[in-house]
Amino acid sequence: MAEASNVYAGVAGYFGKPDHTGKVGVFRRAAKGGDWKHVLGDVEAFTIFVHPDNPETVFAGTSDGVWRSTDRGATFTRTGFPDAGKQVWSFMVDCRDPRRMLAGASPIDVYRSDDGGAGWRKLATPQIAAHCKGPFASRVMRLAQNPKKPDEIYAALEINGVMRSEDGGKTWADCSAGLIKLAELPHLKSKIVSDTTAEGMLDGHAVAINPAAPDTAIVALRMGLFRTADKGRTWQDMEMKRFSPVTYGRDVKASPAEPNTLYAALSVAASSHDGGLYRSQDGGQSWQRFDKVQVHGTIMSIGLHQTDPNQVYIGARYDGEVFGTQDGGRSWQSMPLPGEVQHIYSIACG
Repeated sequence: MAEASNVYAGVAGYFGKPDHTGKVGVFRRAAKGGDWKHVLGDVEAFTIFVHPDNPETVFAGTSDGVWRSTDRGATFTRTGFPDAGKQVWSFMVDCRDPRRMLAGASPIDVYRSDDGGAGWRKLATPQIAAHCKGPFASRVMRLAQNPKKPDEIYAALEINGVMRSEDGGKTWADCSAGLIKLAELPHLKSKIVSDTTAEGMLDGHAVAINPAAPDTAIVALRMGLFRTADKGRTWQDMEMKRFSPVTYGRDVKASPAEPNTLYAALSVAASSHDGGLYRSQDGGQSWQRFDKVQVHGTIMSIGLHQTDPNQVYIGARYDGEVFGTQDGGRSWQSMPLPGEVQHIYSIACG
């Protein structure tokens, strides 16, 4: 199925190096091989999202709202997104209606589309307390829907924990008290850019729901992976240190094509030169190293194909590093972005 697939990389210059030059935006290449093409260069791209029901449609969450392609990423145009200059960091398609979508933004806001992403409207701004003060506005980094209770949606918030909606995104409740409680443990304290040692437990990067356990949400944080089975009232440490020497959780995804299978991107820190991709085939009870490569930057994103479990891709922050397997992990290839680029934030395929 790689013959019919593309790989996409979202690149932005947001992180830490204001003098760093290089291209930003969206890059695309055929999964089967060939050259990368710089298909969107007008804006920074924080997330790339292939519509799960229609790979012709690809979305970019950017430094200027939502951009969309209807030709498998060959060209992108800005959608009818209402707010200029708004950063968009995440997308979700409602499992009940492929034309209904949510987008997560920074500062924290959620937008909804009912026409397949052509037009968007801002929902009520979530009334979530600011748990720590940092150098950037908190971001809605990932959205995950309970497939058995579709109105239940979780959102991972960078340096502000987790929030949950039970009405499809119209209103949100704070789920961070349990994370802050865990941050009282000495080994879960971390303070880098804010005013609190709970910062590391509030540094949410991704959230996923395994369809085999739809009432459990798993969040990837600076301090590792944590799960809740009671709507975010309490959280349990998945203790990734039992399986991995690196535990900084940047991405976690449930495979859409492999039952009870999860993937996690683990590294040393936000700015590091090591990391690994780990896979669990038992819903997160045990994990094994899955990739066979050496990255030279924090692994930022995992790209999973909607129907072909053999295709898995990762992107590391620095130097345009992209690696992928098309045979279920038996072999891996390097597919670096061309020329000088800034920081990879997102990888997708479809």
